[in-house]
Amino acid sequence: MDPLQWAVDPWGKIVPIHIAWFLIWVAAIAGLLFVVVHAIYLRYFAKPSRFGPDADPVDPAQIPERVPRHSLTARVFHWIMAAAMFTLLFTAFLPRVGVQFDWVTYHWIAGAVLTASVVFHIFHASFFLDFWSIWPDKIDIRDSGRRIRRFMGKPAPPPERFAKYPLENKLYHLAIIACGLSAIATGVFMMYRVRTIIFPRNPYLFRDMTWGLMYVLHGLAGVGFIALITMHVYFGIRPEKRPITKSMIFGWMSRDYFLEEHAPSRWVIKTAASSQAPTKALAKE
Repeated sequence: MDPLQWAVDPWGKIVPIHIAWFLIWVAAIAGLLFVVVHAIYLRYFAKPSRFGPDADPVDPAQIPERVPRHSLTARVFHWIMAAAMFTLLFTAFLPRVGVQFDWVTYHWIAGAVLTASVVFHIFHASFFLDFWSIWPDKIDIRDSGRRIRRFMGKPAPPPERFAKYPLENKLYHLAIIACGLSAIATGVFMMYRVRTIIFPRNPYLFRDMTWGLMYVLHGLAGVGFIALITMHVYFGIRPEKRPITKSMIFGWMSRDYFLEEHAPSRWVIKTAASSQAPTKALAKE
């Protein structure tokens, strides 16, 4: 079974034109298989999480009852991106499984919304958020080794509690970046092949081989999203992860959940009192 579709161009050369559509089912089955295996593992084999002591203990009374996690801007971006992503997936793949409708216009509009939201997010995260909080650090790498050794029954110190984002979230973010940027970069150029209000139609912008490789990369990113979003939704509805999901709706999580899963030394919570303390000290001086 060839994972690519091929065609012969006017000059007699064989060029790729897209992915083979059975990869839709491969990605869907892979996502569902991950869900089933993970759920069985947690239900029957997983051990309770054990964390080592915090490197810099903090008095729990200093943590607010509602720990702010996501700003309103970040939450609006997330749900706009989610709506655009689901629209892209439905308009791209439903016609391939027999649901026929005029999907092209909805698809490129959703792609434009996704592109604009991602560009905004890059700017917002770079200048208004803690840009490095979502990237793996040395403690994440060290603790992942500890978890692997403990999983295999080998002696190892317990890992520390998480920073704002656990390593699993950070690795998932990297996978989303790879698929997202691939889909966006190729999708922007592919808009030249259809009639839109953004670019004048020009199907001769690239050679057939270049167009074909672009469609292949776009398709691979698309089927990758099927598995990634399946896993994302699964973790979002799991009972132990629901506080994180609620924080993407309401913007905060409880102090008890924060202290149970996160290290205050790795995720420093800025409160109104702490932000006003230097001002008060200067006033006294």
